[in-house]
Amino acid sequence: MTASKSNKTISKAVDSTLIRRLYQFLKPYNKYILLALVLTLIVSFLGPLRPYLIQIAVDDYIAEGDVPGLTRITLIILAALIAESIIMIGMTYITRWVGQGALLSLRNAVFKKIQSLHVQFFDKNPIGRLITRTTNDIEALSDLLSSGVVNIIGDLFRIFFILLFMFTMSWELTLVAISTLPVLFYATFWFKAKVRIAFLEVRDWIARLNSFVQEHINGMSIVQLFGREDKEAEKFRKINQEHTGSHIRTIFYFAIFWPAVEVLSSLAMALVIWYGGASVLSGTLTFGILLAFIQYVRLFFLPIRDLSDKFNTLQSALASSERIFDVMDTPNEVIEKENAISKKPSSYNIEFRNVSFKYMPDGDQILRNVSFEVKQGQTVAVVGATGAGKSTLINLLTRFYDIHEGEILLDGINIKDYSIDCLRSSFGLVMQDNALFSGSIADNITLGNEDISQDKVKTAAQAVEAHHFIDKLPGGYNYVLQERGASLSMGQKQLLCFVRAMVYNPGVLILDEATSNVDSETESLVNNAIDRLMKDRTSIVIAHRLATIQHADKIIVMHKGEIREVGTHQQLLRKKGGIYRKLYELQYKDQAA
Repeated sequence: MTASKSNKTISKAVDSTLIRRLYQFLKPYNKYILLALVLTLIVSFLGPLRPYLIQIAVDDYIAEGDVPGLTRITLIILAALIAESIIMIGMTYITRWVGQGALLSLRNAVFKKIQSLHVQFFDKNPIGRLITRTTNDIEALSDLLSSGVVNIIGDLFRIFFILLFMFTMSWELTLVAISTLPVLFYATFWFKAKVRIAFLEVRDWIARLNSFVQEHINGMSIVQLFGREDKEAEKFRKINQEHTGSHIRTIFYFAIFWPAVEVLSSLAMALVIWYGGASVLSGTLTFGILLAFIQYVRLFFLPIRDLSDKFNTLQSALASSERIFDVMDTPNEVIEKENAISKKPSSYNIEFRNVSFKYMPDGDQILRNVSFEVKQGQTVAVVGATGAGKSTLINLLTRFYDIHEGEILLDGINIKDYSIDCLRSSFGLVMQDNALFSGSIADNITLGNEDISQDKVKTAAQAVEAHHFIDKLPGGYNYVLQERGASLSMGQKQLLCFVRAMVYNPGVLILDEATSNVDSETESLVNNAIDRLMKDRTSIVIAHRLATIQHADKIIVMHKGEIREVGTHQQLLRKKGGIYRKLYELQYKDQAA
């Protein structure tokens, strides 16, 4: 019993906190919300007013045979109906407009938060789940933010005005009419407890579905190549079945609750007719009051049914908002210092001092006491077997991850002292996995930076020998790429990434396996592009193909997270039994070292 009460208290606290946080996105529209509430109160009053006016028409005019009076009261009823309809149109438009504005702000806030998070967050969270947070979960808040809260308040006031009119006419008949409420309240609280859990499960399985679909569409060629269609379809069927089962549980609770409300409503109507009819026959009640009460009973249970429906919306929205704010509350592990340096370095000397790093607190050590220096204008290559820690150096230098032991210096200043924008704008990064987006080639190169002119883009493309193939495309630089640049070859996509790096004129060029996915002919073009990009520029090159780094000023050989050898190409080849020499001999078996 104590645990149950504790869970309810926590649930209420969580709900109220979530509602307060959601309200922050509605706050800019306070005056419109106030206007909507005023209009809602008027509508809530006009609806229950009609049965009261009908009671007057029956008892005071029809019973008395007063035709002029009946005409007047009929016009008043018609005016109330027209006014209610007009006000409802205005109220609906305002609430929907406010809700969409709040959703716009919420989507922007969630996407901005996701963009600001450290890379490790994306290692732990599937992309499909994050897509669900920014689409399905936010869309689930649409009804709540658009009209849910205002309509809940409107329904509560409608119930209040109905009861007020009913008690004014006959308090005895009112008590008879609401005698079924205790049973209804019990059914509502039972429904609330069950449906909240069911909705949380539904949202969770939707996220899993999206994640599974996204991953398997991206990897469809692998699935088909290895003939795994049936096995993967079976996995999808199981996830889909769980998702459907969660939905069916919510349907089951509604299938019990809705008929229960309908039965209680009909029972209340029967009691009113029985008791009220007897009172009319005995002369203690007028027929007009009985007629009004029959309408009031119907009107009374309508907002109660609406409230349970709104409660459904509220539970779905709270389940979604819980997941949205989980993302919003994720602490960023890469934090910018207050008053961080925003001025670019005057030189681009890079130094690693005793850097050790592991991706997970309880994981394996990836780097162990790594120290080296890259001087302004130097080209330093990093080689080693897969898993040696080469790419980790780049992740730490660009602060995609933060080190916990040692320090990294840029122009003699710890990189943590720079603002993140300033630090990252100092680097031009070209990776093995070329990141291109849906949009024109020009937009992919400039990334929407309006300060970069079309002439500058063309100059950069000519410098890395990409202009020739771009110019042949329909529309040239305005050619619209498909998702991830699917309409281009691997070499063409990589050349575009080089153009992007060059057009931003970075102080430090970083190449992470930049030529590993290109063919021999394109590699020649890429190598020419690399030579131009590296000229008079601090460069760090990570490569498996040793032919691309033979002219580096310094080559660092890494093995199991440690620096094992340092020297030029020729110096390292002269080391008998050295790691670099072994790597070279494996790649060039037919050539004499």
